[in-house]
Amino acid sequence: MFKLFIDGREGTTGLRITERLAGRSDVSLLTLPEELRKDSAARAEMLNAADVAILCLPDAAAIEAVGMVKNPSTRIIDASTAHRTAKGWTYGFPELSPELRAALPSAMRVAVPGCHASGFIALVRPLVDAGILPSDALLTCHSLTGYSGGGKKMIAAYENGERDPLLYAPRQYGISQGHKHLPEMKALTGLSTLPLFSPIVSDFYSGMEVTVPLHRAQLNAGFGIEDIRRVYAELYSGEIVRYTEENDEGGFLSAGRLSGLDSMEISVFGCDERILLTARYDNLGKGASGAAVECLNILLGVDAKTGLVLASPTGALKEGKENRYDSDRRRSLRGKGLSRKRDPLWDQTQPLKARYRADRERHARCRRRRLYEKSRQGSAACRHQAPSCRRICKCHRL
Repeated sequence: MFKLFIDGREGTTGLRITERLAGRSDVSLLTLPEELRKDSAARAEMLNAADVAILCLPDAAAIEAVGMVKNPSTRIIDASTAHRTAKGWTYGFPELSPELRAALPSAMRVAVPGCHASGFIALVRPLVDAGILPSDALLTCHSLTGYSGGGKKMIAAYENGERDPLLYAPRQYGISQGHKHLPEMKALTGLSTLPLFSPIVSDFYSGMEVTVPLHRAQLNAGFGIEDIRRVYAELYSGEIVRYTEENDEGGFLSAGRLSGLDSMEISVFGCDERILLTARYDNLGKGASGAAVECLNILLGVDAKTGLVLASPTGALKEGKENRYDSDRRRSLRGKGLSRKRDPLWDQTQPLKARYRADRERHARCRRRRLYEKSRQGSAACRHQAPSCRRICKCHRL
């Protein structure tokens, strides 16, 4: 049995990894009591006692943790940004190339890809390797993510009943063009120039959609959209990363399609002259925890899919199955005295009337009072501030 220590298992990535390892007989999880989980000496002891250590820490803490490891037999999987382009570290995306697949089983230091970077690299690197896209191409990337990617602080902000109304709309960030994923997006694709990167966080728990738009003129001479599809179909034919055609939802693409899963879907849309490359996955799945567990499996010499959740998402979405929201979210709700069904955002497929009946009733009372006050004072005086009322009516602006 292999001994595994997760340093930082209390965060969203660590919790999902722990969930994926539940019930496995080939892994023994080393843990620290709550009062010692930040104690450097106790952490160092566990790190050196483990066969494999997974770091789910901020960058500075991850670098510190690596420095604590003196046991030459301890293998490290780092989920932070700290070592993704560092010398001596293997990038943990085996589907990208035969070279990476061959290097991972014997690797002592593995860097888990960044969530946004995973989709961009999966879309761009194969085209550069195949000679379809020149390495000096000037690329743009848009990436839509669920708010769980921001960690516990952002989750708390989005799930606060008195949250800022601006959080109900998508929010662009990384606007200074200094996002921490940019170095690996350049280094792992072979590009000579950083892409123009536009990440967007929106009001859903988990899921990610990365899009790279291309004009045909950006491709090398003689190549087109069908060549791109051919390369993806040949490279991404497994269960974890797969190329799929016509997987849109009636002309729409939902970033939550693979929420709760550990797989990734690669697709190509558009026409001969204007091409859209898309990757959809869960920011906590193939974008973080799922990728870490996949790397762990490869290091341990077991099937890479062991413990991963790869079920087809379509039926799950239609049937409302549990993989829409994982145990991280359930724990978060229970901590507030809520259950999933009491959370007004628990299932975005439910009809608006059913989800917000109570607030609609409050809105009706609010409207009556507004009209009454308007008749008395000649101006609107609505004071109703229920969060979901703000989503379905305009009374708070009147």
